Amino acid sequence: MTLPVALSLLVVVIVGLGAFEYWVHVRQVASIPIRIHVNGTRGKSSVVRLIAAALREHGLAVYAKTTGSLARLIAPDGTEFPVYRPGMTNVIEQLRILAIAAREGARAIVIECMALRPSLQSLCELKMIRSTHGVICNAWPDHLDVMGPTERDVALALLGTCPVGGTLFTGEREYLPLFEAVCAERGSRLVVVDAEAAARVRDEEMARFSYIEHKENVALALAVAESLGVPRDVALNGMVRATPDAGALREFELDFFGRRVVFVNGFAANDPVATERIWNLTLARHPGVRTRIMVLNCRFDRPDRSRQLGEALPRWAPAHRYFLVGTGTYALARTAVASGLSPTLLTPLEGENPAVVFEDILGACGRTAIVVGAGNIAGVGFELLRYFRNRARLPEDVEVDAA
Repeated sequence: MTLPVALSLLVVVIVGLGAFEYWVHVRQVASIPIRIHVNGTRGKSSVVRLIAAALREHGLAVYAKTTGSLARLIAPDGTEFPVYRPGMTNVIEQLRILAIAAREGARAIVIECMALRPSLQSLCELKMIRSTHGVICNAWPDHLDVMGPTERDVALALLGTCPVGGTLFTGEREYLPLFEAVCAERGSRLVVVDAEAAARVRDEEMARFSYIEHKENVALALAVAESLGVPRDVALNGMVRATPDAGALREFELDFFGRRVVFVNGFAANDPVATERIWNLTLARHPGVRTRIMVLNCRFDRPDRSRQLGEALPRWAPAHRYFLVGTGTYALARTAVASGLSPTLLTPLEGENPAVVFEDILGACGRTAIVVGAGNIAGVGFELLRYFRNRARLPEDVEVDAA
């Protein structure tokens, strides 16, 4: 056998194996009748968990996978497993998750989009997940270096996960003509969960959650659940009982040597729109607090995000102090000062360990304070969350084993 013939045979074998592998994948995907692909700038992980909890409460065998603050596979009984990544994060892991769900006989899967590049977002939908229901929570300015440069480009990138011949749910309101055009092109029905739908989620229903959830997220999840025949009360019961994402918006209150400090975990908010919403919500919830502190966790590989936050800070209700932690903090500091923020309000703590950061924050708190973390939860963000959580007052319904 000559070398050209051998190489030709090798190519045929490789192509054949690839075609067989894809055929197996298509069969696996088709065996899961309900496939829900969740995308958006902010709130994806929460919406995945809410939808999966609603379906689980209804008795469906549903698997869920979040990327969010911590990648997790959630089994039909609610048990969570970390997603093992032997190397760099890769969208190929979605195939592994789908294979597990198919092998275990799942009737539904709710999966968070983990791609950023527009071409990969579309690939994940059209070739991997082939969803029956799509969800795009919102289209806000984030990852403009990858999905931008404009906010409209972000919306177009996210629409890569619109299903073909399915139903797309969205809470986005600014770029609806784009959503309608893409849905028409792919033969899907568009369901807009607007402000009125969010307003129909009552305050007493939101008060049942153990953390601070957003009405928009609950309304989206309820709309998806309702389309699948889940009664509203059943869906809400499941959502309330669901374990929140590690980056969920939560408050921890500390009585610390005469200081009353409320720490708000908003680290998962890393775009200006979401961060400002959390900041304003916190100020409204704690109007009598004397000292307002913001902790911004930066990443050296996300300079655009740091600059966006720096430009926005002077326009927001002011804090008494801004602590800059993580890496690449200079980009945020320089932009904030150039945009009009006084440099005396900035405390750069790049490279400091969490214990030092924690003590410096406490030293600035005074008698009463709110401390809001934002920017990014990885690294020192998680560590600071742990410091505040472990020193917080236990809820009244938590019992501690004296043994």
